[in-house]
Amino acid sequence: MQKNTTPCYYGDYLQLDKVLTAQAPESAKYGNEAHDETLFIIVHQVYELWFKQILHELKAVIEVFAAEEVKDQQLTGVLHKLKRIITIQKLLNQQISVIETMTPQDFMSFRDYLVPASGFQSIQFKMLEIGLGLKSDFRIDFDKNSFYSRLNDKDREFLQQLEHQPSLFERVEKWLERMPFLELEKFSFWQMYREATQSMLAEDKTTVQAIVQMSEQDRQQQLAEIERTADKFAALLDNEKYQQLQQAGSFRLSQRAMLSALFITLYQEEPVFNLPFQLLTCLTEIDELLTIWRYKHAMMVQRMLGTKIGTGGSSGHDYLKRTTEKNRIFTDLFHMATFLLPKADLPALPPEIKRRLGFYFAGEM
Repeated sequence: MQKNTTPCYYGDYLQLDKVLTAQAPESAKYGNEAHDETLFIIVHQVYELWFKQILHELKAVIEVFAAEEVKDQQLTGVLHKLKRIITIQKLLNQQISVIETMTPQDFMSFRDYLVPASGFQSIQFKMLEIGLGLKSDFRIDFDKNSFYSRLNDKDREFLQQLEHQPSLFERVEKWLERMPFLELEKFSFWQMYREATQSMLAEDKTTVQAIVQMSEQDRQQQLAEIERTADKFAALLDNEKYQQLQQAGSFRLSQRAMLSALFITLYQEEPVFNLPFQLLTCLTEIDELLTIWRYKHAMMVQRMLGTKIGTGGSSGHDYLKRTTEKNRIFTDLFHMATFLLPKADLPALPPEIKRRLGFYFAGEM
């Protein structure tokens, strides 16, 4: 049944008169228009449209985690939005292959007309990075010194204000810290995990010492590796050591948030932890796909520019390569694998805790 009171026309609804006339090649101002500049413009315009959609989803997710309580029903919606972001990211990564149909010489035919325009000036991409949790303090040194230098005053002020608002990383961290199951009645996840890891490492040490065919040098190397692993486990559970590692940049999540994420990951099959585990998995994938996008972008720039500097004044490929390696957000979730135990070594949860982590029928009153 029709609900609109005025007819809706396809071209008007999509404002195609604006969209399809929004490509104005700079090369045309100086002589013959470079054929591939239209492709270059459209690819970047499409990027910006998808950035807008990602920001739309991200804003809704952050609003959910801004509340003091996040219900399971809300997590279902959050996961749907995060998975949509992931799907868009995969599309963005594929889109690089479209621009790579342009040869370096095709790019050279119009590149010099674009100075000093640069991807540095994509406000939406910076909003995305900041919104996820990549703020100035966590960027590589080049970014810390020049992140805002290429922007006009209005955009610079807008992003600087955005830096003071809680990011998704910060909201999720607070949500993890509120998880009530780490210490409940007589149960302590900290103590249970410490005993389980000590037992596992002791068994590993005994196994290495019992291998007859192993050379003494290899034996000592493996024993030393077990000791280093033991130190990592110990630091995770020691507040003072953890804070030292956090200040050194080894961890970004707070200790309680990290342990909550670890508890969720270890016991992901418990019904109450299913949605939270999916959430952590989505955040890991978003960070991974963003890293892949940076890497593919760096490779594309190297292919197009070689060792030339970028139009924005950076070192081009070298700069992009460094951001790929360093400008990460949810690295703690990647490092989680360091602290996981095999399922066979997982201690059984006490019945009363397992009951609280499950779904059960209470019966009629």
